[in-house]
Amino acid sequence: MAIPPKSVGAVIPTEDGLASRFWIKFRRESVLSLYSPFVVCLASGSLEIDTFRHCIAQDVHFLKAFAQAYELAEDCADDDDAKLAISKLRKGVLEALKLHNSFVQEWGLDFVKECPVNSATLKYTEFVLATASGKVEGLKAPGKLDTPFEKTKIAAYTLGAMTPCMRLYAFLGKELEAVLDPNEHDHPYKKWIGNYSSEGFQATTLQTEDLLDKLSVSLTGEELNIIEKLYHQAMKLEIEFFYAQTLTQPTVIPLTKEHDPAGNRLMIFSDFDLTCTVVDSSAILAEIAIVTAPKSDQNQPEGQITRMSSSELRNTWGELSQQYTEEYEQCIESMLPSDKEEFNYETLHTALEKLSDFEKRANSRVIESGVLKGLNFEDIKRAGERLILQDGCTNFLQKIVKDENLNANVHLLSYCWCGDLIRAAFSSARGLDVVNIHANELSFQESVSTGEIIMEVQSPIDKIEAFNKIIQGCSDDKRNLTVYIGDSVGDLLCLLKADIGIVIGSSSSLRTVGAHYGVSFVPLFPGLVKKQKEYGADGSCCIWKGQSGILYTASGWDDIHALFFGH
Repeated sequence: MAIPPKSVGAVIPTEDGLASRFWIKFRRESVLSLYSPFVVCLASGSLEIDTFRHCIAQDVHFLKAFAQAYELAEDCADDDDAKLAISKLRKGVLEALKLHNSFVQEWGLDFVKECPVNSATLKYTEFVLATASGKVEGLKAPGKLDTPFEKTKIAAYTLGAMTPCMRLYAFLGKELEAVLDPNEHDHPYKKWIGNYSSEGFQATTLQTEDLLDKLSVSLTGEELNIIEKLYHQAMKLEIEFFYAQTLTQPTVIPLTKEHDPAGNRLMIFSDFDLTCTVVDSSAILAEIAIVTAPKSDQNQPEGQITRMSSSELRNTWGELSQQYTEEYEQCIESMLPSDKEEFNYETLHTALEKLSDFEKRANSRVIESGVLKGLNFEDIKRAGERLILQDGCTNFLQKIVKDENLNANVHLLSYCWCGDLIRAAFSSARGLDVVNIHANELSFQESVSTGEIIMEVQSPIDKIEAFNKIIQGCSDDKRNLTVYIGDSVGDLLCLLKADIGIVIGSSSSLRTVGAHYGVSFVPLFPGLVKKQKEYGADGSCCIWKGQSGILYTASGWDDIHALFFGH
């Protein structure tokens, strides 16, 4: 799609507007489009011109369908303001078609006629026109609509099918504009990016969303559900469109595309607490302890492990947590050099030994306090099975372990005090029981915890030693590609040692320590665009290397899924 002329007086939809809610809800689909090989190559400027021309040709078919759909929607609207708004949007599409014609003249050939509509474009255009014609599940046939209000529904449904396309292109325009080098004047697609990042297109998108909100005000919950389904279907068809663009050039993503299990080994490492989970596992164990503990006036059965009362436990946990937080902050502060240093892995390793000593002291206090005494194994198992994981985490890991062609190894390195909690969370019910768990273990006596912890992984040094041991245990017949995903200072050494280190979350201590020791934090998408430029520059395979001092930041597991698999 090309840009309609600049619009004025756009209304920014409120956060609780229908269009805004749907856009947030279906963020995953926008991420998958952004990380498509086509968009990454286009952003890098290395996209082959024939591929771009074919895409522009498909856009013409899109625009013609959009103009026709707007015309049908305008006829269905019974409100003069709505009719006028739809008419303006339709005129904008017609102006965009003129802009495409100027591209044709500039390149000196009618590539639109030479490029027939592809299947992905046909699916979207047929979907939009069918919706605008009233062919929506649960709606009467167009000729049998009895009242103007029933016809108005078609206008709302049509906007529901078209709005996500507008918002997606506005989103892509801004994301691509952000990675453009202002000094790079010969970027071949700068004009295309400028069209979609412009104030004009952004304003038109907001007007389209506002119109969808207004047309939906009087609809029932069931009818709003129909619009949501149409919106989601449009987003999925957009993903299909971007991945249908034929690329003959090599691309850095998806990582698994060029993976050769015969010659390469994919090694995926991840932290657990707050990387995979929404809640830290220590808080979960604390809750189990407090909820199952006896009341202060209860007599405890003889022969059983003596436990603190629930009120005593709550107070002790609070004191331990407060002491940990205060001393952790002091420890981080003591690790920072007076002046920021250049990246040196060994220097950082030495500095993190202080944090390792601190973590061991904190764990000793937990054992000595007795707060972990008396936890029942079955309670822990149930809590693990019900554990809420980060959005996209389960789907990503399931896809990794189920894809036999990858022959990938997945390892979790965790400070968690109870490996059984992780094993329950990654059980056969979720299809993740093949994931290798490296964590600490609670000591049990007849299915009841003694309060002791069998320490295996309790510090940054322990984590990197486990990481190295796993790598060294691999045979030399294949080349390893190692990826580490983490969220805290404790993950720093592993993140930096891996070929690709990906940071999830926004830990201030991680960034502070990293920055003081010369670590660069690069958002994943711009990082991939830069890699694609390097890839295209010398024609050779882009090699990821560990200990470069560069870590990539991701807003969630959907970004990581897109990096590995695409759509």
